[in-house]
Amino acid sequence: MSLLLNVLWLVFGGIWMAGGWLLATIIMAVTIVGIPWARAAANIALSTLLPFGHSAVDREEYSGRPSIGTGPLGVLGNLVWLLLAGWWLAVAHLITAVGLAITIIGLPFAWAHLKLAGLALWPIGKEIVSNEVFGRTGPHRRNGSPLPT
Repeated sequence: MSLLLNVLWLVFGGIWMAGGWLLATIIMAVTIVGIPWARAAANIALSTLLPFGHSAVDREEYSGRPSIGTGPLGVLGNLVWLLLAGWWLAVAHLITAVGLAITIIGLPFAWAHLKLAGLALWPIGKEIVSNEVFGRTGPHRRNGSPLPT
C-alpha cells in the first residue's frame, strides 16, 4: 500500500515539495555556515519524496540518548531555520494541502503535507525512520526500555 501511495504522492505534489526541500538544502550548503541545516533539509527532502512508510520522530526519544539537536542548541538552530527557510516551506506545504483537501480523494495526501509543514517549521532534532523499524523497535526511554506503541 505504501508503494501505491508514494507513486500517487509524486503526482500530487511530492516532486514539487521535494524540490523545495532540495532548493533549501542547496541554499544552506552554499552559505557554508548553513551546512548543519543543509544536512537536515537533505534528509527531509528524501523523506518528502516518498513519505508514506516513514515518520519523523524526536531523535532523543527514538535513540534513548541525549542529542545536541534536542537541547538548547537545537532550539536556537530551529529558530534560525524557521527564519531562513522553514516558514516558506511550511507555507508551500499548507497551500498544497488545501488544494488537495478540496478534492476529497486527496485527503490522505493533504494530511501528509500538513505533517510535513509542521516538520518544516522545526526540523532540527528529528529523525526520519521507517515505520517498520519504528514499529519493531519503537521509541525508547532514557533507560533503554521500549515505550508501548
